Amino acid sequence: MKLLKEDIKNNVLQSMMELLAERKDHIIAANKKDLEAFSGDDQALYERLIVDESKVEDMIRAVREVKDQQDPVGQTISDDTLGNGLNITNKTAPFGTIMIIYESRPDVTIEAAVLAFKANNKILLKGGKEAHHSNEELVKCWHQALKDNDLSTDWIQYLKMDRTATQEFLKNPDQPLDLIVPRGGERLIEFVKMHAKCAVLVSGRGNNFAYVAPSADIEKVIPVIVNAKTNKISGCNALDKIYIDQNHPDFENVSRRIEKELTDKEVHIVASKEFANILETNDLIEDQNVWFQEFLARKAAMGTVNGLEDAIERINTYSGGHSNIILTENMDDAATFMEQIDSAAVYHNASTRFTDGGQMGVGAELAISTDKLHHRGPLGLKQLVTNKYYVSGTGQIRE
Repeated sequence: MKLLKEDIKNNVLQSMMELLAERKDHIIAANKKDLEAFSGDDQALYERLIVDESKVEDMIRAVREVKDQQDPVGQTISDDTLGNGLNITNKTAPFGTIMIIYESRPDVTIEAAVLAFKANNKILLKGGKEAHHSNEELVKCWHQALKDNDLSTDWIQYLKMDRTATQEFLKNPDQPLDLIVPRGGERLIEFVKMHAKCAVLVSGRGNNFAYVAPSADIEKVIPVIVNAKTNKISGCNALDKIYIDQNHPDFENVSRRIEKELTDKEVHIVASKEFANILETNDLIEDQNVWFQEFLARKAAMGTVNGLEDAIERINTYSGGHSNIILTENMDDAATFMEQIDSAAVYHNASTRFTDGGQMGVGAELAISTDKLHHRGPLGLKQLVTNKYYVSGTGQIRE
């Protein structure tokens, strides 16, 4: 694949910002068609589908942030000269061709493409049918930006395929594929992993937990839990589960207050049987599989644990490995929790809503990876490269 100079890539991104601004009304009009055609009662999916003026401004900002970042390609990781005179330099290099499969969220059409292109990768965009008109309009902008700078539109391709065609493409792609990122629910992820023939980097489910420890300060607990649950219901970094330590000195009052603050925000509470005579909810958990579920809805589950080790064991069993919180004033407990919880991000007295490329200083993100190879957490510009060794000699041979 041809390596593009940084100024050429940045010129494309500058053109793209201008096109997004110029065609804002067209983009919003296309999105309106998708919103009108939307069927079903999945509120989270509908919220992720919406593109308004502020969302277009966010798209422009995302492109600008990536444009202003240093080119991640060709950066020296190490440079050593061995005793035999060989000079070995390890540098960052593009993946090649990345495919992303995503549901709803037209902004992914911007963020995924801008990151892949700046990192000198081709990208294949397979958006969901519910965002078809929005995605087509945004890809038109991308193609115009490429043409305006004398580049092939093959750098950013939009795939219109149903499930059967997608399955066949994954098994027998018509071009080399180096990496696939499924960004959606568990069914999508399993579908891709089952059929893909190349590396799959999982942008996993949320199902995030908060552990309210015995020393938790209720005045910190409430705003953190309310924000994590209600700030953006459709976010993969939204809170779903709350464990309250039964050793908390004010266990019952803390439990009742958490429930009230959430129900005041129209969050439906389901609770373990230990809360039967404590909480207002009558919706008690009968099926323990609830603890595995990601809700993406105004719903939260409350349960009890007996100590820090119990909390860690349960969260590591049930969570999606995305983002988990401990609420405590005990620094040793916080350190133990953060070291032993197996997730991409761990929090102490702060909302899970910060697991986001922009909030974590990464800028635009391709996805939040819950895999451990090659990267975990927000996939930003620096994470969309691999590495390559350059070995220079003067005729050395291995004896």
